[in-house]
Amino acid sequence: MVDKIKYFLRRPLQLPIVLIVRVIPFFSFIRETLDYQNKITFEFWFKQKVLNWGGNKKVYWPVHYTSQVYDAQNIIVGVDAYPGIMRGCYITGRGGITIGDYTQIAPNVIIVSANHDVYDSRKHISEPIKIGKYCWIGAGAKIMPGVEIGDWTIVAAGAVVTKSFQEGYCIIAGVPAKKIKELEREKCIPFANKILYNGYIRSDKFESFRKRNLTV
Repeated sequence: MVDKIKYFLRRPLQLPIVLIVRVIPFFSFIRETLDYQNKITFEFWFKQKVLNWGGNKKVYWPVHYTSQVYDAQNIIVGVDAYPGIMRGCYITGRGGITIGDYTQIAPNVIIVSANHDVYDSRKHISEPIKIGKYCWIGAGAKIMPGVEIGDWTIVAAGAVVTKSFQEGYCIIAGVPAKKIKELEREKCIPFANKILYNGYIRSDKFESFRKRNLTV
């Protein structure tokens, strides 16, 4: 107990922040996501939603201020699956993006659902991207328009994914990405968090939020 008191004395703002987070119902998303792989802190939320560092204030899930998300109204993120929560990511939802529950996305990942027309760079060709559950997108990987990745797909660092791997349960790597290993399905362990959130939104309220705010 003495050590905790000394800690709060060294950081005078920490105690009021802790009290705010514990008492005010609005901040339940911080209290109730402590078991998440991607934990949301008050500082993280404040920089994004209040200070608007990085320009991602309107994005409904946590995004690091060094990452950029465009057309978030065209993106559905699953539980504990937040593209751009790590540093240096670039996400464009123009063509539509769906990301399944518990998919982890490393730093410097690029996910683009639209590209320039090769004959007229003023035009964009949009194609939706779908990423399944329990995937892992490695650092610096690039997911191109029209790609579908099945559950339990691991995308190696630096890979450029230009075609779909709908079957999932595999590791893909290279430029362009190719399957390098099949995963043993019986060894893949599904899990679920105690309280479910899609970004900052409780999952039991997400469908209502989606109808009001999203186009997908």
